[in-house]
Amino acid sequence: MKHHAFGRMPFTVTNVGFGAWQIGGSWGDISEADGRAALNAALDAGMTFIDTADVYGDGRSEKIIADVLKTRGDVRPMVATKAGRRLNPHVAEGYTKANLEGFIDRSLTNLAVDSLDLVQLHCPPREVLYQPEVFEDLNELQKAGKIKGYGVSVEKVEDGLKAIEYPGVVSIQIIYNIFRQRPDHLFFQEARRRNVAIIVRVPLASGLLSGKITRDTHFASDDHRNFNRNGEAFDVGETFAGVPFEVGLQAVEEVRKLVPEGATMAAFALRWILMSDAVTVVIPGARNAEQAKGNAAAANLAPLSADVMAATREIYERLIAPHVHQRW
Repeated sequence: MKHHAFGRMPFTVTNVGFGAWQIGGSWGDISEADGRAALNAALDAGMTFIDTADVYGDGRSEKIIADVLKTRGDVRPMVATKAGRRLNPHVAEGYTKANLEGFIDRSLTNLAVDSLDLVQLHCPPREVLYQPEVFEDLNELQKAGKIKGYGVSVEKVEDGLKAIEYPGVVSIQIIYNIFRQRPDHLFFQEARRRNVAIIVRVPLASGLLSGKITRDTHFASDDHRNFNRNGEAFDVGETFAGVPFEVGLQAVEEVRKLVPEGATMAAFALRWILMSDAVTVVIPGARNAEQAKGNAAAANLAPLSADVMAATREIYERLIAPHVHQRW
């Protein structure tokens, strides 16, 4: 894995990190033991970036991370968390300094630290991005030492472009993969210009781009790939990257033909993301140690050829773009 600076922050991170949503919840039955094993395998493989959120398992993910890091005693990775989705209802008016500080204090306790490496507004309502006072509050919390830096996790490219207008925003987390190619245009260009770190989530389109999901795959009732198929619980773009399931399966079969011999489709899909020099870190999740090791190995694949990149673009434009490109 390559190591590089995390934007303007004094952290060096690997280009493949660990996404800790799965070990928190909403992905079916994943035991704490499997979650710990997955995280330990990722760290053993050299990953130095972990992404979580206060709502992943109502703090379960943060607590597992704290426990694992406490037992290891080696060089501590950068740990990013998120705040805002605990609001009920999740409305712009709830993004007050008191609420944000409360969420941050809770994460400080869960993660057993005195200061959060990075806190990200967790896909806030668009109105929040037009409220400078929210970012002034984050500046104050940073000055107070509760956070080392802050960023924004966004659903749409437009939201990312607005968020990076605030000089204190050091990172944007966004969906980018073979099925969601729009960020690699104006948004990545602007992020590079401002030296904003880019965290890529949903890199495998909720498992579609692993090539292991079929029409007969069963998803548990507490798996978002079941209960959020049509956006019933949160933005549908978080589930299968917003691609209609049958369309996604058709596109996967075409992508499969491009995967080099000896590589998994998941590794190929991660390597595709890393072809963009705007990407700071990609954060695939893992249900177990084997998946975590496979994610780490993706960074060692040879760069993809121009012909392969063009072929993925053609598949996207023909099958996928009509469903997602202008929506996100």
